[in-house]
Amino acid sequence: MRNILPILTIVAAILGIWLAAVAPMNFRLALDAATRAGEDVMPATPDEQGETGLVRLMLDNPSVLPAAYNFERPRLPQPQWVLVEIYENTVGLARRCEWQGWSDENDNWTGLSDGCLRVVAHNRSLLFHAWQTMAPTLLGFAIGTGLGILLAVGIVHNRAMDLGVMPWAIASQTIPILAIAPMVIVVLNAVGVQGLLPKSLISSYLSFFPVVVGMVKGLRSPGAMDLDLMRTYSASNSQIFWKLRLPASLPYLFASLKVGIAAALVGTIVAELPTGARFGLGARLLTGSYYGQTVQIWAALLMAAVCAAVLVWIITAVEKRLLTKMGLAR
Repeated sequence: MRNILPILTIVAAILGIWLAAVAPMNFRLALDAATRAGEDVMPATPDEQGETGLVRLMLDNPSVLPAAYNFERPRLPQPQWVLVEIYENTVGLARRCEWQGWSDENDNWTGLSDGCLRVVAHNRSLLFHAWQTMAPTLLGFAIGTGLGILLAVGIVHNRAMDLGVMPWAIASQTIPILAIAPMVIVVLNAVGVQGLLPKSLISSYLSFFPVVVGMVKGLRSPGAMDLDLMRTYSASNSQIFWKLRLPASLPYLFASLKVGIAAALVGTIVAELPTGARFGLGARLLTGSYYGQTVQIWAALLMAAVCAAVLVWIITAVEKRLLTKMGLAR
């Protein structure tokens, strides 16, 4: 209960701020709709409304506030609308198919016995889109983590790599991902590489750098006295690495992995945008922006946040178990 209460307090505060922000974000849209409908508003013309401050408009037109909370295509939807959208496209969709079933042939409910399995794999389900994003995220994270660890080991043990590779690794992160993602996707498509791998490479591009930095810091964390003690035991470089440097680097590594997995998810979503992908959370964001479906956009964003939280939780659980087994947990 002591752990849950702070979390619930923060969630309640976020929802309160969200609800409070709905009216100011949507008020001008609702006021414009009221003006077009011929309602009595102040000021009466759109030009005068554009020159008037938002707070003044809200004070002069309190009758428009309910419309701001119930606008059909709002700039900022109410949080319960987003939760309903997620429910309807996950649990609600599955519950409906339990007794009706889904048919891909005529796009309606037919009573198929395997309807629930189909709906999870159907492109209307947020679970399906989440998995389409998670798959390249996990592959890209594995590639980025492996590359980051190898680079870190080389940087720590080779001065030439330390002076030559590390600056380039830092410089690589100054390139905006929105600029490099379309180029990578187009080049790989030109040579026939499509599907999972291009998105995974973008994902690994964002995830490898935190691993490199954290692992280098961790491998260099043993003090001079620890290293001298290992040398008095006539330990080789490989023994120093496996018995001293690597165990000492694990807390730094897991901290970097938590950052890297979130960055990998962002990279996959960004990679889905220039490809015109039909599936994935990035595709949901794109189609929602095309058709002005802000509730769909926020539902995809919230689902992405849930996916990131689950991935970070898994890494945290592995970290706690491994470090406890090694006697390194605090």
